[in-house]
Amino acid sequence: MITYDFSPLYRSTVGFDRLARLFDAAMTSDPTGFPPYNIEVAGEDGYRITMALAGFSENEIAVVQQGNELVVSGSAKNDGENRQYLYRGIAGRSFERRFQLADHVKVSEAQMENGLLRIDLVREVPEALRPRKIEIGKAGSVGLLKKAA
Repeated sequence: MITYDFSPLYRSTVGFDRLARLFDAAMTSDPTGFPPYNIEVAGEDGYRITMALAGFSENEIAVVQQGNELVVSGSAKNDGENRQYLYRGIAGRSFERRFQLADHVKVSEAQMENGLLRIDLVREVPEALRPRKIEIGKAGSVGLLKKAA
């Protein structure tokens, strides 16, 4: 496995802490890939994360957004039965999956159906941060410079 050392970036940049943490998180992510998931683009400002959670019910799953991080965790409940498996292909273990979200991306809805957890996300850019067209005035019109004089 190839590893990368990002420490030179830390000592020569200021204000890019979040970017550095993203690199670190990507390099140390869960190698098992459990639970499997898809990330889809749903329109210009929409996204959907779909996670396969066979064997989990809604009350065993927590979806929490804190700042720019989405955490999906599940705690498998032991049903108390002592079962003997010949083959166990359905994972019944607890998990925690973290997703780093871009600025202004919020969870709009989460629903569980047929063993699939669907989390809909939407980017809501505040009006003050959206591009706005600046009208160009004609020469001689009243502007800030004439008002100040």
